Amino acid sequence: MDIAVVDDEKAIREHICGLVEERQPESRIEAYATGGELLASGKRFDIVFLDIQMEGMNGIEAARSLREKQGDTVLVFVTGIRDYVFDAFDLYAFQYLLKPIDEDKFAEVLARAVREAVKKKERRVLFIKSRNLTLDQSEILYIESRAKKVEIHTKGAAQAIEIYAAMDELEGQLGENFYRCHRAYIVNMDCITEYDGESITLTGGDRVYLTKKKYGEFVKAYMWHLQNGGVSSV
Repeated sequence: MDIAVVDDEKAIREHICGLVEERQPESRIEAYATGGELLASGKRFDIVFLDIQMEGMNGIEAARSLREKQGDTVLVFVTGIRDYVFDAFDLYAFQYLLKPIDEDKFAEVLARAVREAVKKKERRVLFIKSRNLTLDQSEILYIESRAKKVEIHTKGAAQAIEIYAAMDELEGQLGENFYRCHRAYIVNMDCITEYDGESITLTGGDRVYLTKKKYGEFVKAYMWHLQNGGVSSV
């Protein structure tokens, strides 16, 4: 479990990290003093504990940016004021905890957040904000960029789902099963049936381009995928 703690007060940051480590010793915990530092890390987290009142980018702004890149993160606000509770719900926050931290309440919220994160890992979803649409990632074959639009090709569907979105944004939301094989394509590695130095064939027969200079990197990523529980259709 990858967990981030974001608070500009060092004492509180260390306190929360200590509480998490005590109850989830197997987790990987990262601490940040600002929302900007969290976003700049580029790391994917299962759970994020986030303060709201911070210098520079506040927690609501950071959460909004995080949601665009990692839509399935379990988000818990830890703050000293109640004023932002409705903003938090708009961002699908899992919980809104008030300071000073009640350790028993924190332990209960952490346990529930971990269970929620595990469920999300078992069934990862892709949230399309522009259409309020949620897709099970396992149903996605590949994603294709066409000018300013993106087409999401799913299993068994006659037509692709067409949306306005950025490939970088979608790539950030997708899990480790997906690979950006070309600037215009992201593929579900569980659905690969064949590949060579120029293309990848997917379940159903669709072929997409594979950038030649990424071939070696792709093979390594695909082999790692198979060795870590991925499905082989080749």
